Amino acid sequence: MSMSTRISFFLCPLLVVSLQVFGSEREVPLIPRKLLFGNPEKADPMISPGGTRIAYLAPSAEGVLNIWVATVGKKDDRMVTHDPVRGIYDYLWGYSDDHILFFQDNAGDENDHLKSVDLRNGTVRDLTPYKDVRATNLLKDDQHPEEVMIGLNRRDPRLFDMYRVNLLTGDITLEAENPGDVIGWTTDRNFKIRAATAFREDLSTAIRIRNSIDKPWRDLLVSPFERTPFLGQYNGGSLVSGFHENGKILYVTTSLNSDTTQLVSLDTETGKIIEVLAEDPEGDLWETGDTYEVLLDKKSGTVQAAAFHHMKPRYKVINKNLEKDFAILEKAESGVFRITSRDVNDSLWVVNYISDVKADVYYIYHRATKKLEPLIHTKPELEKYTLASQKGIQIPARDGMKLVSFLTLPVGLEPKKLPLVLLVHGGPWYRDQWGFDPEVQWLANRGYGVLQVNFRGSSGFGLKYMNAGTGQWCTGSMQNDLTDAVKWAISEGIADPQRIAIYGGSYGGYATLCGIVYTPDLYVAAVDLVGPSDVGYVLKSFPEYWKPVKKRWIRRIGVDAEKDEENNRRISPLYHVEKIRTPLLIAHGSNDPRVKQAASDQIVAAMREKKLPVTYVVYPDEGHGLGREPNKLDLAWRTEEFLARYLKGRLEPAQKIEGTSVEVK
Repeated sequence: MSMSTRISFFLCPLLVVSLQVFGSEREVPLIPRKLLFGNPEKADPMISPGGTRIAYLAPSAEGVLNIWVATVGKKDDRMVTHDPVRGIYDYLWGYSDDHILFFQDNAGDENDHLKSVDLRNGTVRDLTPYKDVRATNLLKDDQHPEEVMIGLNRRDPRLFDMYRVNLLTGDITLEAENPGDVIGWTTDRNFKIRAATAFREDLSTAIRIRNSIDKPWRDLLVSPFERTPFLGQYNGGSLVSGFHENGKILYVTTSLNSDTTQLVSLDTETGKIIEVLAEDPEGDLWETGDTYEVLLDKKSGTVQAAAFHHMKPRYKVINKNLEKDFAILEKAESGVFRITSRDVNDSLWVVNYISDVKADVYYIYHRATKKLEPLIHTKPELEKYTLASQKGIQIPARDGMKLVSFLTLPVGLEPKKLPLVLLVHGGPWYRDQWGFDPEVQWLANRGYGVLQVNFRGSSGFGLKYMNAGTGQWCTGSMQNDLTDAVKWAISEGIADPQRIAIYGGSYGGYATLCGIVYTPDLYVAAVDLVGPSDVGYVLKSFPEYWKPVKKRWIRRIGVDAEKDEENNRRISPLYHVEKIRTPLLIAHGSNDPRVKQAASDQIVAAMREKKLPVTYVVYPDEGHGLGREPNKLDLAWRTEEFLARYLKGRLEPAQKIEGTSVEVK
């Protein structure tokens, strides 16, 4: 059955709705879903190593994100990749101005291939052309511009060995074989693999080192499970920022002597901490991908600055030569900034400014002249609208723990008895962050208060906060924190207790299911995106390359749900569907390698057997989340209509979406 026969679409140009505000009437424009969830005009610019070119992501004529390149100071922009369907979301420069590297999977299966574009002739080469093999842990070096290193689970699907790849010929050779517990690798200043982060069988994490590539590995610094930062327990994560040029000092993240993470220098012979370079008693180092936001000197490898994140991220300058630059950047724009790329001479920086009420903007910063040059505004059309501010708050849980949270209220409405959406983050060892979020702005614009809670177990707030979530899934404190935050919003008079929804993806989807099982009277609507319904099934169906860190999941969950049937049934919503009374919308990608589609199939079947209200949509060309623009727009309007039905919020009329793969089950 075609999409057009399933749903009656219509177009309507009227996007302004009147709201009653303080007894008077004013017009509040609806922000179009396409503006929020559609492709950016341009995004993620990066300067080339030589400082001559800028690369960025932008849609093709067909509306698919691809990589574009322009010469600095010229308007000679050209598209250099030609993906026709899914788009490219993750790229970076090689260490020359002629090669761009990017990752691409197959329809969301997360088996990323590393590919390169040779800008001299336009050749696109698949550097890892292996079936069912994932590429990760990309390393590069300015003194070896024709080579990179990449981790591949080619020899053993569970483990990532490191390979050296020649960008000119495509030749690939084994560089370091994984002994079975390494989750991340690090090269020295000679581009030799000499350090590794290992998650050991006893659940401790070791910073491992060797004196040279022909010498044996040895554990330099070992931390027990409860004293290890999360990236030391995460597949692909690393606690090592890099080597000093003399090879005798290693820069490492640790929590051995502090609740929050410290950036320290280690003696590579003794493993002793030489100096604590930076720390923040309130928050951990800022996680940016598989590592922490630490800036190293391009030549010496010494630490220049590091960013920490509590309510908002902020750099701490370590090299005093950068103090003037950072002072200028702090004052130049509202919000907070992040340095996203630099040339090899450290003279040109690409600076990203992050705000809660504005889409990301980028500048080139010229260090010699101390001037900022506007580069990219990701969604300039949003400037026509007033966005809602995201307020950082701390909500008391029932046992007194302060939950770092964010509350976003609709523009122009009195914050009394609002419909509320509890937006639950995934992970769960992740966190909600301050800044522009299309989902948050969309919900607030439709008239909902949006509450984001960093429930215990969330990362970024120190060991005590994260460890407090151990063994607390579904029936414990992690779920109680969400409940307590909603009840706080009700008690404060902000939320209408008759119009509250819970909405989340991945672990957030799981928490959504737990919420409507164990607190069914709290929510009138629920949205679950790729959430597990049976914890034991998810553990059993993990991708092979997650199995080395599976024991971390079991420790954090508190039970081996794959083998302990009684406790699995306790924490798995699938076995308690008879308690559900809340209407539920579920969405899943068929190629999801983390939470198989069967996880949603099972709970939908169980609910329908009991004639419970559930709407189910599947996207056969997506994985653990949606990547293609038509699918994101399709799910957004379905979710918006669903929430409006039960929370009585505003609704942008449905619009025909060409190219979506949705299947209504």
